[in-house]
Amino acid sequence: MFSFIFGLPWAIVAVRFIQPLPWHWSLKIALAVLLLIASQYHLFSRLSSGSVFSPEFPRPLVIAFNVVFAAIIFLAVFQIVLDIALLVLALVKTQFVYPPAALRYSMGALALLLSAYGVSQAIRVPALKDVEFSIAGLPAEFDGYRLVQLTDLHISRLFPASWAGEVVARTNALGADLIVVSGDFIDGSLESRTADVAPLAKLRAPDGVFAIPGNHEYFFSYAQWMSHLNSLGMQMLPNAHVVLTRGGSRIVLAGVTDLSAARYGLPAPDFATALAGAPADAPVILLDHQPMRAKEAAAAGIALQLSGHTHGGMVAGLDRLVARANNGFVSGVYQVGNMSLYVNNGTGLWPGFAVRLGVPSELTRITLRRV
Repeated sequence: MFSFIFGLPWAIVAVRFIQPLPWHWSLKIALAVLLLIASQYHLFSRLSSGSVFSPEFPRPLVIAFNVVFAAIIFLAVFQIVLDIALLVLALVKTQFVYPPAALRYSMGALALLLSAYGVSQAIRVPALKDVEFSIAGLPAEFDGYRLVQLTDLHISRLFPASWAGEVVARTNALGADLIVVSGDFIDGSLESRTADVAPLAKLRAPDGVFAIPGNHEYFFSYAQWMSHLNSLGMQMLPNAHVVLTRGGSRIVLAGVTDLSAARYGLPAPDFATALAGAPADAPVILLDHQPMRAKEAAAAGIALQLSGHTHGGMVAGLDRLVARANNGFVSGVYQVGNMSLYVNNGTGLWPGFAVRLGVPSELTRITLRRV
């Protein structure tokens, strides 16, 4: 399915962009074949690891695949826009207008530049983003409480140990009270990723490091990964909670499993189970990888929900499509009833389409304020 879907942009580029170029046929075939290979990036990923989500090539090759793959998609979009414009112009002038070769060269250069820049933005170690939330009933002792949210790390050949180590160092340097990870730690098997995730063991915060699974953990031996992440010092909260205290005051940090769980015969996300036994008078912060069920969380009395999964839409404009698939939630702060929802753009990105344009990754420091 991936091969077919991503072959369509290539077909548009081959027929509508390459074929009309004033080149010798051998050069046009060579370019078309090169782009065809790049368009089948996900097929090669599956051949390398058994999964389209885990390309097991050297990092420079993964980067190159992403740059050319994204350029094909951008160029296909540009070509469609050009064809529509030419069609309108033909209707107005009652004759077809042929664009100059220079226009096609400009389109190709722009597509390649945009993709190269977008990939460079995707693979960088993210900059700090500060967010504040006012929470009704927050105890005075927790006013100014700081936590760092990491999410969608997607540790892989594209985001290896060196990248993870820098993320950990910058996170620890923020001196937050608590660190949370809201899912999608990895892309790859435990055997492939053991060394790459090792830096996560160095995450440190006074109140600990807590986390939940994302959908990608279910793609790669969920039980193995949960056990290994626990061994790295992360306390997993799959449909569970912990009570955080300051003096005699309390807040609750709860987590749920991912919506993907039921497809694998594992416990589905359950707010009631996650909050069972939690003190009724303590505000609840919920970790839920996907933001889709925010309305149900608000109805369950959650004060603040922290999510990821959407990657913020990755490319400005594409976020509107991503929002439609996530009940309207894609990036930033939302007020859902009495609950605040924060949808994080993500710390990393799925290596299958690692492009960011106008939607930066983030290292997110959240400060709680008493109303």
